[in-house]
Amino acid sequence: MSGGKMRYWLAGAAAAALMWSAGCAPQAAPTAAAQPPLASTVPVNTAAALPTLTPTIPPVLPTPTVPPAPAVPTARPTLGADGWKELPVIPTVSQTAREIYAQGQSLGRQPQAFSKVGDCESRTVWFLGDFDLGPKYYNLGPYAALQDTVDYYQGSFGRLSQVARPGFTVASMLSPLWADRKECEPNESPLACEYRQHNPALALISVGTNDVARPDGFEKNLREVIEQTLEAGIVPVLATKADNLEGNHHLNATIARLALEYDLPLWNFWRAVQDLPGQGLQEDRAHLTWSPNDYADAANLKRAWPVRNLTALQVLDALRQELSAD
Repeated sequence: MSGGKMRYWLAGAAAAALMWSAGCAPQAAPTAAAQPPLASTVPVNTAAALPTLTPTIPPVLPTPTVPPAPAVPTARPTLGADGWKELPVIPTVSQTAREIYAQGQSLGRQPQAFSKVGDCESRTVWFLGDFDLGPKYYNLGPYAALQDTVDYYQGSFGRLSQVARPGFTVASMLSPLWADRKECEPNESPLACEYRQHNPALALISVGTNDVARPDGFEKNLREVIEQTLEAGIVPVLATKADNLEGNHHLNATIARLALEYDLPLWNFWRAVQDLPGQGLQEDRAHLTWSPNDYADAANLKRAWPVRNLTALQVLDALRQELSAD
């Protein structure tokens, strides 16, 4: 082979080798550019990604307390201007009186004791005192059934009450200035002193004659006496008076109205003396006419003092039978 041909052949062989090495040798797979992950159409929850959901229980609210319906007050009877005059001498014992008595028993009140609350005509031994002295000082005559009541309340008939004094008004009963300094505690009223000492279950409240001079405060003060008696668990028995010194019966009308308002026993003594000579009053129209407590002699029942004592016994008898039976 000539030298020129040889160079030509070598050049061609080199070119062929170069072409083979570039086109036929196995090639590495091309490196794909990083692609963002495809979003899944269904989100995947993982423990690390989502917090555990604890169901929230709404707080249990307390059931609202419905207040009880207010009690409907019991309608009390009302009185006309002179309606009190027709009320009975001896009262009917009401449910209210029973409840007061029961409260007093829970407080330790003495069921066989009563107190006199009033002026000189409640202080005097003429008022019921004979019944503590024995049968030779009285004769029940046709009213012998009252002896059980006389026996039941022994010790109260002749007691000189701390809250029954000459000259007492209703205001006096509430003032420590009128209390017995030897018997009562400092700053203790005569009313509180009597209730503490005697510890009664009942109180016979006969007032008004000495209040004629100052009638304006009568109702306010009598209300206070009633309230303190009720608070002590003692049954107040209000009594009308025989006289009409005020001229228009205003004080008796007030006593009767308060008895009905508080639903308390009313001893209508005024009515008991209307058929007696002079309505049972002496010439001064203030003090009661007197005779002994001998009911076997009908003539004695023409005087006010025996009638007062008899009707007081009848009131106590009605209360004893009704209250002690509960």
